[in-house]
Amino acid sequence: MNKRLEQRSQKRGQPAGTLKHIGERKMEKSKIKIIDYSSQSYIEQDISADGICLLDNNDSNVRWINIEGIHEVNDLEQLSKAFGLHPMVMEDILNTQQRPKIEDCGKYVYLVLKLISFHPRRKELDTEQLSIVFGEKFVISFCESETKIFESVRGWIKNGVGKIKGEGSDFLAFTLLDIIVDDYFEVLDELSEKIEAVEEEVIEKPTPETLKTIHYLKRQLLNIHKVVWPLREIVGTLERSGSNLIKVETNMYIRDLYDHMVQVMEEVETFRDILSSLLDIYLSSVSNKMNDIMKILTIISTVFIPLSFIVGVYGMNFKSMPEYDFTFAYPILWVIMISISIFMLAFFKRKKWW
Repeated sequence: MNKRLEQRSQKRGQPAGTLKHIGERKMEKSKIKIIDYSSQSYIEQDISADGICLLDNNDSNVRWINIEGIHEVNDLEQLSKAFGLHPMVMEDILNTQQRPKIEDCGKYVYLVLKLISFHPRRKELDTEQLSIVFGEKFVISFCESETKIFESVRGWIKNGVGKIKGEGSDFLAFTLLDIIVDDYFEVLDELSEKIEAVEEEVIEKPTPETLKTIHYLKRQLLNIHKVVWPLREIVGTLERSGSNLIKVETNMYIRDLYDHMVQVMEEVETFRDILSSLLDIYLSSVSNKMNDIMKILTIISTVFIPLSFIVGVYGMNFKSMPEYDFTFAYPILWVIMISISIFMLAFFKRKKWW
């Protein structure tokens, strides 16, 4: 959190609309891929930022520009001039600490989303910002780093799978959103497996590591909740916007996407409730275990109270005690003490105190 605040403070004192990258640089060099397609054609090419200004007019149905790596401010500034993007929009794109949101700018719609995935080595949740701008015949996606989440979409367009190739930019934007939501379900499936493993551990043999795992999963779900909750509002706003950029047919798909977002939110809330219950069960198990230990120690102490009394009485060494001169006093005393112990243990057992 301190690191995020420190990065945010770097822009302090600069006028609004100043383009400055805020966040972690995740690539050495930005990559720009352009896909021009229609129902009958498909052209894919990698270009530099300078080449964007030299592009021909988009005669195809849709032009999709995917940018991986947003730390090179000059490149994005040229892109914004080519497509007439507002400086405040570009400022938000460069700030990777944005909250997911939607802005209807008239000629285009601007979306801020979050990609979530588990780091393969650290096994921790990674969050990455994704910005999408779509207009009448173009879609621009801005990714912080190189990602393969849209590889399937490129394959669908190239091979003509589904109806995406015959539709407009609004349907492509919906498809990108749909892929992101599907990725949320995969992350929740992984969390579900971890929660089931913790649930078995809590019931069978809870340890201090179990408590750490529960708190770790609660933090991850909190992060997912911060990502998913605003996205549900975004999809709902997109459905109700009435923008001319969104066709009626596409709006039906967006409504279905909203249902998926509701399902994701329900899963997240369910997992949070389960983890809260597991935390209560863990604390109860630890408390019961401690009670069992205290019960055993109490029984042992109670059994030794009368024995300690007898030993204390005959340990006073008074000469006038007649038992000292009795030949069988020592074995008789042992029999008495053992009998008292057996009686007390039998009594506790009958009362089901142990």
